[in-house]
Amino acid sequence: MYEKILVPTDGSDVAETAVEHALDLAEKYDAEVHALYVVDIDSMSLTLGGEQLDRIEAGRFDEMEEVREAADRATGYVADRARERGLEVVEHVSSGRPHEKVASYAENNDIDLVVMGSHGRSGVKRALLGSVTERTLRETHVPVLVVDVRGD
Repeated sequence: MYEKILVPTDGSDVAETAVEHALDLAEKYDAEVHALYVVDIDSMSLTLGGEQLDRIEAGRFDEMEEVREAADRATGYVADRARERGLEVVEHVSSGRPHEKVASYAENNDIDLVVMGSHGRSGVKRALLGSVTERTLRETHVPVLVVDVRGD
């Protein structure tokens, strides 16, 4: 049923909870796991200047140690857990708008299922903060399993 499972991760506790669900499914179906970290250009544009932002948009993360380390930690967590279970894993880092990158990665890599976490916020909190998960649901044609992690 599932041959390739995508786990978008930002390294947060919410993402780590989704990882466990994705790995359980990958074990059951002997699926390959894809760990995707997206450097969010919208949030980075608020804190970075022109040249640094240009590097991120061009995908030149190796030149920015802090960004590269965050990406490596996030995808490395998924990869380590997957390998502990004997699963094949692919790590990928990209830049852009997370929901768009998740959708395009899923479609371009023949992903069968996307597993991602959500804070389970509703109403004003969701409207103010936005939701990568919600936007991904609207953007992609690949099934998405949402792991609801109530944090508040």
